[in-house]
Amino acid sequence: MFGKNAKVDLELNRDVERLIKSGGKEQILPIVQAGEPVLRQQTVAYNGQLSKRTLAKLIDTMHTTMLEAPGVGLAATQIGLGLALAVVEDHVRDDEDDPREIAEFPFHVIINPKYTPVGEKTTSFFEGCLSFDGYQAVRKRWLDITAEWDDEDGKHHSEQLHGWPARIFQHETDHLSGELYIDKAEIRSLTTSENLEDLWCDDPVPTEAAEELGFAL
Repeated sequence: MFGKNAKVDLELNRDVERLIKSGGKEQILPIVQAGEPVLRQQTVAYNGQLSKRTLAKLIDTMHTTMLEAPGVGLAATQIGLGLALAVVEDHVRDDEDDPREIAEFPFHVIINPKYTPVGEKTTSFFEGCLSFDGYQAVRKRWLDITAEWDDEDGKHHSEQLHGWPARIFQHETDHLSGELYIDKAEIRSLTTSENLEDLWCDDPVPTEAAEELGFAL
């Protein structure tokens, strides 16, 4: 949690302002791809290093960049910034029986996030990443977690997340510790997005893909 006594880092603030301006009027930044060192670094905890105005602009730019991609989450490392901050947002699809348990997940800014599993249940589904563009792979995740984070005003939150929102939160939080989803994915499941669409998208549970590609669920 950060508060009124937080000290702005003027040099970092200037760097972030330059980063924001590089997105132009469209507020769209390039997304860093796998292989860039920033994606493998432990981020610095956010404790008020940016002015309130710069933080608000950064959040707006990240949100716009995420939606344009399109994606359901974007960590600061994915725009080359090593701060423990991410944005997330997802909405219910038309298929109410989706086994991935997609649920309404309103826009959140998650600062200094962390999570702990609740129970021992896991689920395995195809997952992608804006920083590993063009590919997806099956990744096992906790079904239920306790998610904790600070918002942009420094208020601390703790919430039980289930299903797909829990997966999104885990994915983005892992980014901030230098982990990519592919690190613990079933590597034999790795597929291009085109092949996923053509071959494996009829059933979100990757049972057939596991049998055909030779990996365990």
